[in-house]
Amino acid sequence: MKYVVITGGVVSGLGKGVTASSIGVLLQSCGLRITSIKIDPYLNTDAGTMSPFEHGEVFVLDDGGEVDLDLGNYERFLDLKLTARNNITTGKIYHSVIQNERRGRYLGKTVQVVPHITDAIRNWIHSVSSVPVDAQPGPPHVSVIELGGTVGDIESMPFIEALRQLSFSVGKENFCLIHVSLVPVIGVVGEQKTKPTQHSVRELRALGLTPDLLACRSAQPLMDSVKVKLSEFCHVPVANILNIHDVPNIWHVPLLLRKQNAHEAIIKQLDLVSIATPPELKAWTEMAENYDNLTNSVKIALVGKYTGLTDSYLSVVKALLHACSALSYRPSIEWIAASDLEDECAKISPETHAAAWETLKGCSCILVPGGFGDRGVPGMILAVKHARENNIPYLGICLGMQISVIEIARSLLGMEDADSEEFNPKSPHRVIMFMPEVSKTHMGSTMRLGCRRTLFRRPGSLTSKLYGNPEYVDERHRHRYEVNPEFVSDLEKSGLEFVGCDESQNRMEIIELPGHPYYIGVQFHPEFKSRPRKPSALFLGLILAATGQLEDYILSNGNINGYTSFHS
Repeated sequence: MKYVVITGGVVSGLGKGVTASSIGVLLQSCGLRITSIKIDPYLNTDAGTMSPFEHGEVFVLDDGGEVDLDLGNYERFLDLKLTARNNITTGKIYHSVIQNERRGRYLGKTVQVVPHITDAIRNWIHSVSSVPVDAQPGPPHVSVIELGGTVGDIESMPFIEALRQLSFSVGKENFCLIHVSLVPVIGVVGEQKTKPTQHSVRELRALGLTPDLLACRSAQPLMDSVKVKLSEFCHVPVANILNIHDVPNIWHVPLLLRKQNAHEAIIKQLDLVSIATPPELKAWTEMAENYDNLTNSVKIALVGKYTGLTDSYLSVVKALLHACSALSYRPSIEWIAASDLEDECAKISPETHAAAWETLKGCSCILVPGGFGDRGVPGMILAVKHARENNIPYLGICLGMQISVIEIARSLLGMEDADSEEFNPKSPHRVIMFMPEVSKTHMGSTMRLGCRRTLFRRPGSLTSKLYGNPEYVDERHRHRYEVNPEFVSDLEKSGLEFVGCDESQNRMEIIELPGHPYYIGVQFHPEFKSRPRKPSALFLGLILAATGQLEDYILSNGNINGYTSFHS
């Protein structure tokens, strides 16, 4: 097994995830099979209980793993299906070591960070790296490992030591270390400063790891003299100093790395010259360059509760990008805090309230994504009602679907106190209920999680046509609450149709509103399986409806303007 390890220095947020994904794309284009591992040094077992404001979105995998958003980058860029074990955390490692100690597997020895924790990390990396994630038999050629955080963080120390031991045990021809660092520009002179990177590499080397390549982040391309200086002080050949400067869109990063022959340096380091082929990135290049040349845009209202941090909805944003790009549009996302639409906001801050409604009314479609808690719910209900009454294309995801059911129960069935058990457990009309088989006391991994099958109750529904399958669709779930079966019959009398359910036929998974241009709510999260060249069917439908192309698309059996839909 060959290992490419990505570390980061100076500051966090440099784009190690995109760098790791792009290196994977580049190696894939050379005919190599890739797997990816993300190491998160935090003590949480997984990302499931983290606030979106704290850590961005929680990405969900097919097996139900709640993981870091960078695994979403890996899956989108590399078109892989990763597992929960591809995300290593301090919590997982310590949990496994403590379990082994309780079972007596260390034969009475004193359990220590070295060797027991570091051995557990190495063993985890070895075992996960050999598992194929690309639907092909046999182990991958290369495991791309990203170490989260910044070199020097105390949380990262056991992982740094484990990686040092790994590099020694597998040999230099099987281990390639790429260090991502910042080259800032200080002052009006505009001089690119190398000192932060020098210090970062010095600290990394003091811990026993020497980078084979440097990936320098900067706003503008690095000057040749800066590369020479970095080479001299960091002991890295000039040819191995890569520059990832700002680009029009992130799809350019693999192309930027190819232009600098990053693949040649990595393949040579890993002794893969005999099996690697010249990089083939024609389709990827067309995708990146075509997007740069798009001039038309579509305004999308994203009404949510975590709009202060766009990473909270990263997969939703990417799915909108994929759908818009496929139809030759740029997404123009209008971020609307749901609480700004509420009547209470009109009393406290009338200007904010008026601006939010003006923005909402100026959009071509509305999307309400998932979320937890009651903050912003009244505003979401108003947004959904506006979409329903004014024939504005609407897509509700998870909480967004539940909000639709509550709004229709209140507006069309006269149930003024209709609510979710999550928001008002004493409501006599709890049209959204707590799932009976999950824990009410534990939060981590107690939801309906992972890829599950949804059966179409009405094969001729719009959703089934968009997916191109009259029978079923497999999508990823993450929720604790769902439609109360006791109210399904009454809700259908109002005109709402439940067109999809689970295999037990008790859980309602998809809603549609006949006669509306596009009104779909889903209990699952279609954004998690969207890919740059395989956009989610439901996001594609939303943009088609927003641009007046949905009817022609359906009549043409999923082919419009020479573009064929890619179904989940």
